[in-house]
Amino acid sequence: MEMRVDFKLADMIRVGSSRLAGLMCLAVLGVAQAAPPADQMARGEKIFTEKCALCHQPNGAGVPPVYPPLVHSEWLGTKRDGAVKALSEGLSGPVDVAGLHFDNLMPAQILDDQQVADVLTYAGNSWGNENAAFTADEVRAGRSKSRFPTYEKLVESAEYRPLPAAPSGFTVREVAKSPEFLTRLAMDPVRKTIYALAQLGSVYVLDMSAGGFVQMIKASDYLEMDKGDLATMGMTVDAQGRLWVVSNQKRTESVPHQNEVVIWRSSETVDGHPAKLQPWLRTRYPYGVGPYNHGVSHLAFGPDGMLYVNSGSRTDGGEPGNDPERSTGGEVDITACLWRLDPRAEQPKIEVYARGIRNAYGFAWDDAGDLFTFSNGPDYSAPEEMDFIQQGRHYGFPYQFADWPVKPGFPYAHTPPPPPGLEFTPPVVNLGPAGGGSAAGLSTFDAHSSPGGSIWCGGDFPPVLRGSFLVTRFGNLLGPPAAPDDVGFDLLSVRVDKGAAPHLTAKVTTVLAPLARPLDVLSIGRGRVLILEYTRPIDFKSKTGWLPGRVLELAPIQ
Repeated sequence: MEMRVDFKLADMIRVGSSRLAGLMCLAVLGVAQAAPPADQMARGEKIFTEKCALCHQPNGAGVPPVYPPLVHSEWLGTKRDGAVKALSEGLSGPVDVAGLHFDNLMPAQILDDQQVADVLTYAGNSWGNENAAFTADEVRAGRSKSRFPTYEKLVESAEYRPLPAAPSGFTVREVAKSPEFLTRLAMDPVRKTIYALAQLGSVYVLDMSAGGFVQMIKASDYLEMDKGDLATMGMTVDAQGRLWVVSNQKRTESVPHQNEVVIWRSSETVDGHPAKLQPWLRTRYPYGVGPYNHGVSHLAFGPDGMLYVNSGSRTDGGEPGNDPERSTGGEVDITACLWRLDPRAEQPKIEVYARGIRNAYGFAWDDAGDLFTFSNGPDYSAPEEMDFIQQGRHYGFPYQFADWPVKPGFPYAHTPPPPPGLEFTPPVVNLGPAGGGSAAGLSTFDAHSSPGGSIWCGGDFPPVLRGSFLVTRFGNLLGPPAAPDDVGFDLLSVRVDKGAAPHLTAKVTTVLAPLARPLDVLSIGRGRVLILEYTRPIDFKSKTGWLPGRVLELAPIQ
């Protein structure tokens, strides 16, 4: 299963924190209408006071440039379906209101059809606005076109599932609910401050004691939000406390369209935190042939002090593609590989450290300094790979998947023959009992289970985890018949046996399950880890929509 730039990330709802709950009905001035029913206006005013007035103010004036005004606005009269959708699924991105530019986030509102009609009617007939009253039937029809087509689906999607049972000797607790969709966690190695990266570029500080997030860097402070589809999926902090973030943005001003990759580095601090992200490396390559532009994601500093970066594939399995606006070639020199960069360089050059790695959303080093990646496999249901990475080696993609035979046309008709003399290093074999492994072995995890972030469990961990990797699995995104509905959705312990190198094996056990599409994991000391749940559903089969998830803590009992 691919972890691509949009996941389909660009298709997911982008919503914010409860403090933004008021950023909703952008009312409009329309043609004069008969006065709406007084009882509906009264109900709508009550809802507005509870849900909207915090940000838009009781008089509808808003708080420019953060929250837009509703006075003499223009939206409800001409975009009534859009107003319904804004309340039903949330709203994000830039908008212009009353000549001012706003760029913020709004969560979906947990209101039934009549309540949505009431509050839109109130906003559309206050502060100089005059519009026809909304009805529950109109809202029901508009909601059907949203990400959550019924109120019942919205309610189901909004529920946080019960915490998974903690393994023996550990506790599990919820630390904080995410303010928007988050993709990474990182910790300052000196100050121990914990940072969270949003899919759309904002950076937050996680306050463990208060159980909440504080926005530190706003995406629009450094990113061109209106220049094309955007995703930020990699973040780390160096020993000097500098923040490093990688962004991917689709640029369409030329053909073929390009994926612009920028690694940003903080240049100063404010109140002890990194600030003012500036571009450190900028490069481009042809955007993916279809939905498979995985982009550049995880970045981390290795034992050698160098910066390692995953550059995912721009194809599913090396296919040429047929979109005239995109390159019809397969992979290029800097995709489906692992980069190594010198963080001391002011004009860094990309060194390809290893190739044939489809999309290693997670990688980590063990205590011997050996590097292992955890990659997402193709749609054709090959197992997801764990690879022991050594410089200059090739790990198969797009010529070989897992340990399947190497021959032209297998498993896809377009699978090319490998270049003469090219040798592949085999994946780690999973001997079970979890993650799809068995006594016969699997290379390496269940197909479509989507391994994500990973860490090494060092000497501060209890013996049951010490000396193993922890790996999140985001979970199946394709569903049957490609894979069982609920494969993944868990945290695994992977204990590697290097005795038969290069044919390494691993014992794999389940640590936590089910989890709500866990995407990253972070060690925070004394054997404690944070687990980033991207959203709220803990399975595929329920087909519920996605809202932002939360951060959990797994900690040993002291």
